Formats: sequence, structure tokens, C-alpha cells
Amino acid sequence: METAYLQSFLLVVECGSMSEAARRLDLTPAAVAQQIRTLERELNAPLLARAGRTVQPTEAGHQLVQRARSVLREVSDIKAFLGSGQAGGELLIGTINTALHSVLPTMLAQFVKTHPNVKVFLQSGNTAALHKAVQQGELDAAVCLHPSFALPKTFDWSLLREEPLVLLAPARLARRDPHELLRTSPLIRYDRALGGGKQADRYLRAAGIVPQERFELSSLLAIAMMVDRGLGVSIVPDIASPLLDGQRIAKIALPLPSEPRRFGILWLRSSARLRLIQGLVESASQ
Repeated sequence: METAYLQSFLLVVECGSMSEAARRLDLTPAAVAQQIRTLERELNAPLLARAGRTVQPTEAGHQLVQRARSVLREVSDIKAFLGSGQAGGELLIGTINTALHSVLPTMLAQFVKTHPNVKVFLQSGNTAALHKAVQQGELDAAVCLHPSFALPKTFDWSLLREEPLVLLAPARLARRDPHELLRTSPLIRYDRALGGGKQADRYLRAAGIVPQERFELSSLLAIAMMVDRGLGVSIVPDIASPLLDGQRIAKIALPLPSEPRRFGILWLRSSARLRLIQGLVESASQ
């Protein structure tokens, strides 16, 4: 069975269109249709059904989707093992949004200098989802927060950055007392489902502050823009992102001690792409 045909099948399912899949593959729709028919003959089952202007997988097609992904991943792992001395390959990296907007572009810029033929695929998500994806082999590595539990020995971890909590306030309020601002200004809360948001919530409780909540969201960059527009103040990890340049905001140190947010690179020690992962880790230190 041609693995390229499985890739075509998965792309058709993703696009819901034979012609769109053909366009992305730089093939004719007829060529893609022929690949699907070949798969159907080999598997002795219909895989796609037309629904109006789109195509959808049949029951057999749905069953093939997950297995095809596993097969292609296994094939890719075999290539990685056998070609470990070669310069090419691919790397699937998961990332939290904060890293995507701050340290990751710089890391990747360094990484591609030493690994110019490696294809890198990025997938964003929260730390819990990324940890699970690495554990199940769906991702090669993740740039995420350190999990709240002790990592099993099957994992390895490299710290990238520690970010203390700070108060974001409009620049004109830079000299004001941070706790007074938290008591009197509307709060733009960092999502409590995320690690940094939980830390901010613990700080408010420790300080005995009941804020005037106005918004709650998961994007630190959006929070910074809202503070710039005078919509309130926020307790957030002290991120370093060029996208914050030009925002009229002040980062004010908080009076009480708190644990910094720590994020880094997480991967399985037994990964088939360990050589590339180590290259990524080295890129972060350069």
C-alpha cells in the first residue's frame, strides 16, 4: 500500500473536497480520485461518499482515518531512526501561545540555521493537552509550562524561561500602589483554566483582594492591548514579546512573593527524533 495514497486520503477528509486536496498536493483531481479508488480496491471497502459539493468519509473511512495516521507516524518514525545521520526529517512541536509569541520564533530561527532541511510543524494548545499529546506520541516535543506533578522518568525537560507575576497597568498609573490599583480598577483576569491564571488567582487570594472583575480571557497579548486602551489592570506572567512594543503599559512589581511561571521544552527520552529535539534544545541556549 502506498503511504502517499494514505496521505492523500487524509487530506481529502480534512478538506472535505477532492479538488482542494488536489490543489494542495499539486496534483489533478483525477489523480487524487484514482489514488482513493486504488485504496478502496486494496481495502475492499468504500472510503468516501459525496454529500452535495463535499465528500465525507464512510464508516470504513472513519475507521481508516485514525489507523492511517498511526501508520504514517510509524513510517515517519522508521525513517527518523534509519536516517538519524542525515540532515533532513520532520519535527512536530506543540506550543503554548505565550511561547509562540515570544521565545519560539527566535529558537526556530536558530534551529533552521543548523537544520535547514528539517520540516517543522507547530500545534498550539494548553499545557495539559500538549503533555498528553507528547505522551501518546502525537507530538515530538512541546514548549509548555512545567506540569504541576512530578514528571515520569520517561520524560525529559529543559527550562527555557521563568516569568514572575507582575501587574499590567496603563503607563500613566505606573507610580501607583499595585494593590490599591487592584482594589479600585476593573480587573482583566487571565484565564483561570491556565497555569498563569491560577497563579494570579492565588496571589489575589493571598493578598485578600476581591477585584472588580470585568473580563476573563486566555490571550496575554490581548490583555496587554486592553490595558493599553484603559479597560482595566491585570496580573499576568512577565512575558517578553516584541509584540508588546508600542503598548502604553507599565509592568509593576507586586509586593508579595509568588512562584514564577516556568516553561520549557518537554519530550520523551525514547523519541525517534531525539537528535532533532536535542538540536531544538541547543538552539534555545544560543
